[in-house]
Amino acid sequence: TKAMAAELEVVGLMNVQYAIKGQQLYILEVNPRASRTVPFVSKATGIPLAKLATKVMLGRSLKSLGLEHEPTPAHISVKEAVLPFDRFPGVDTLLGPEMKSTGEVMGIDRQFGLAYAKSQLGAGQKLPASGTVFISVKDSDKASVLPIAAKFLDIGFNIIATRGTARLLSENNIATAVIKKVSLGRPHAVDAIKNGDIQLVINTGSGDTPRQDGYMIRRAAIKFAIPYTTTLAGARAMCRGIAALKEQRYAVRALQDYHR
Repeated sequence: TKAMAAELEVVGLMNVQYAIKGQQLYILEVNPRASRTVPFVSKATGIPLAKLATKVMLGRSLKSLGLEHEPTPAHISVKEAVLPFDRFPGVDTLLGPEMKSTGEVMGIDRQFGLAYAKSQLGAGQKLPASGTVFISVKDSDKASVLPIAAKFLDIGFNIIATRGTARLLSENNIATAVIKKVSLGRPHAVDAIKNGDIQLVINTGSGDTPRQDGYMIRRAAIKFAIPYTTTLAGARAMCRGIAALKEQRYAVRALQDYHR
């Protein structure tokens, strides 16, 4: 990013979009402008980046503006995308490289778990304090989901999973109930979501038939307002957020208080 800014002789703000596949880095676009990330970073650090960038474009130096070092906040800031899937019937919730968010919210706290939980609340996704977590993941995610499932069990949740995932969890001493995939007949996972038997959904997609099963599960989670995640990173963060909420109540502080 710094090399491109220097080569293009950009003064002020620059927005870069990257994509990573495997070990290959791709540059999608480079624009000499601000982005939606600028106000987020400004609030997270207490540095008015848009104002300072404007002054730099008018000839001021960063040193004269008092910005010689990158600040390191003592708090954690989490930006969460607000996705409009509930307004578009039939649209799958799996994410790709396209920009699908219609807005963003921010959660701030001294520790990651509470900051993440606040971001979810702001995005309209209320994390459950107890209940049953449904897990169905693609084969490449099965090993990585083990510590996540074990942590959910530790903080008081029950685990229910489709056959392949349930077998792996049980073999690793993680107590798990089995439920059918949608394609294998009723009662299945979507029925359990409709009946209020599932409070959180972890579902990573793959393949054709599994994708159809996963699609129906994800759409049911949207319809019945059940918190869900389609990535293991999201599942891990949700688990940390719920654990933090169970340990302590979160408080509200003015943004200015974080930067004093």
